[in-house]
Amino acid sequence: MASAIRRTLLSIDGKVQAKLSPAWRGRWNHPAGPKTVHFWSPVVKWGLVIAGASDFARPVESLSLNQSLSLATTGTIWARYCLVIIPKNYFLCSCNVFLGAVGCTQVGRILMHRYQHREEGDAD
Repeated sequence: MASAIRRTLLSIDGKVQAKLSPAWRGRWNHPAGPKTVHFWSPVVKWGLVIAGASDFARPVESLSLNQSLSLATTGTIWARYCLVIIPKNYFLCSCNVFLGAVGCTQVGRILMHRYQHREEGDAD
């Protein structure tokens, strides 16, 4: 079964490559190109960035500090890792940089909100 799937995919790959210009053929066959997990992983991970950014419209009271900290931390750590692995994956790095930025922004919103409410409580 696996060999039949492999033959089918190789046939499709050959047809796609025949239609590509030499410049695009190089991108298609790149070690971090669309035929590898190095390409599809960041494509899917952008969903986390979009979900985190969509939380900008939510009231601060409904945001989770732990979730936002997790996004900020993983985005920062994995952005560095993307530049260490071979092949370097700049697409995944950009995704993680934005993920870290979204997480840090949300953490900042939450902490500012908590600080302001603590000060309002002290003034009463």
